[in-house]
Amino acid sequence: MSVDPVTVEVIRNAFISIASQMNNNLARSAYTPIIYEMKDCSVGLFGANGDLLGQAPGLPIFLGSLEAAITATTEHFGGEDIYRPGDVYAVNDSYLVGSHLNDVNVISPIFHGGELVGFGATKAHWLDIGSKDPGQAMDSTTIYQEGYRIAPVHLYREGEPQRGILDFLTYNSRLPRSVWGDMHAQIAACRTGERGLGELIDRFGLDTVNAAAAEVFDQCERLDREAVAAIPDGVYRTSGEMDSWGPGGDPVYVQVTVVVEGDELVIDLEGSDPQTPGCMNCGFAQTAAAGRLAFKMLVNSDVPVTAGTFRNVTVTAPEASVFDAREPAACQYYYPHLGMMIDLVIRALAPALPGRVVAGQAADPMNVLFSGLDPRSKEPFVVGEATAVGWGAYQGGDGTNGLINYGGGDLKNIPVEVMESRYPVRVHKYALWQDSGGRGRWRGGMGIEREYEVLADHITVSTWFERTRTPGWGLFGGESGAVTEVTLTVDGETKDLLKVNQHPAPAGARLHVATGGGGGYGNPAERDPELARRDLIDGYTSQ
Repeated sequence: MSVDPVTVEVIRNAFISIASQMNNNLARSAYTPIIYEMKDCSVGLFGANGDLLGQAPGLPIFLGSLEAAITATTEHFGGEDIYRPGDVYAVNDSYLVGSHLNDVNVISPIFHGGELVGFGATKAHWLDIGSKDPGQAMDSTTIYQEGYRIAPVHLYREGEPQRGILDFLTYNSRLPRSVWGDMHAQIAACRTGERGLGELIDRFGLDTVNAAAAEVFDQCERLDREAVAAIPDGVYRTSGEMDSWGPGGDPVYVQVTVVVEGDELVIDLEGSDPQTPGCMNCGFAQTAAAGRLAFKMLVNSDVPVTAGTFRNVTVTAPEASVFDAREPAACQYYYPHLGMMIDLVIRALAPALPGRVVAGQAADPMNVLFSGLDPRSKEPFVVGEATAVGWGAYQGGDGTNGLINYGGGDLKNIPVEVMESRYPVRVHKYALWQDSGGRGRWRGGMGIEREYEVLADHITVSTWFERTRTPGWGLFGGESGAVTEVTLTVDGETKDLLKVNQHPAPAGARLHVATGGGGGYGNPAERDPELARRDLIDGYTSQ
């Protein structure tokens, strides 16, 4: 069936609009700030075969992993005819859907006229899922310590709540109201997708919508193949090293090989370390998503992602490696090595794409987590956030200051006002970190400083900060950015705490965080003197 170009564009943008409405309703309905303030979530609208139609701004690192949740559910229950109107499913198994167990996928089939026409899919971070420590454990060594692991399961069956699983999920969390509220916010987002897709089909008809989707997919594939064909054929290699796989752990080596041949591109992770004894591991679904993100950073980044994107991209990783972990590997910190991999893909292709790449960044979650008993409410609390970093400079411009890492996308910090009003924590400082950007003809972006004071006893702090061994590197003569620094001061005694789990932080303790800066691009001696003068006036540099 042929569809005119105007109708194709209307339907293409309708898919994106529906996904955006889903995302908005998820944020508006969510119970916890990690979703409604930080936006640690992602949503997508899919066709009947699990093909991505539209995805809202969210965490780009989930490109492809929402699709994996639909595939895993279909395979688990034995075929597409399992779905019924009113069904809602959940899955969070790291080996099936890639990321850590806190990221729970909630999906629901969409029916129109009795026929399965698509899926609404959401992924959101639940603050506490019964791990050995509140929120999440930085020192877990097996997945069984990280909370409940959910194979695909019904939350609702034909509209009826499945009380057994709902009770299990809430009874085994320290924050049952949060679990209940955020779960149903995800369900509401899926229902929004159901309503939006139904209205679109009512307007244009199912055949026209499907034909337009197929045309959109073909366009995306054609654009990607043209862009890759323009890259010089070759084998591009580089490597890097993570600080450690957990508190007190050994470094983790990451090897990236990018092969460009014609209009096909392969990202091969052979040579990277085996799965670690700590929690820096991930399932392959998340590795594939990260490889897609690295590709999208460089190729047609302004074209929205659909099922037609990435058809000419292959990602491979050794079995039982840090990128393809197998049971019982812990997967709490699934992103650090993926962030390094994304950065390395960009660096590997720098000789072929000098005008399109950016210098290195401190691509890590940079996570801070406080937990304990709130003396005001007499109830347990968990509050965590990812802190921003400096991005690398590029040909023609300085790196961006204080922005979340590549994988975070739309992720935000928790506003100071929200943190101070809801939790026994005060934020004394929130600023750009002077001199943290790497020098170059174009300066690397600056990391940030954030200083917290604990206001009550019986509170612990956990941190996960990275990239001191392989900082945000410079390109083409640019210098590396500053490395991350984290210190905790208690009663005048200060100690370094880059990675720590459940460290006591009594009232009055102060945690100071300074995140890494981005690398510079080009010879620093060639920097425009006027730009250098402005940096000094603005306080970005001290000399």
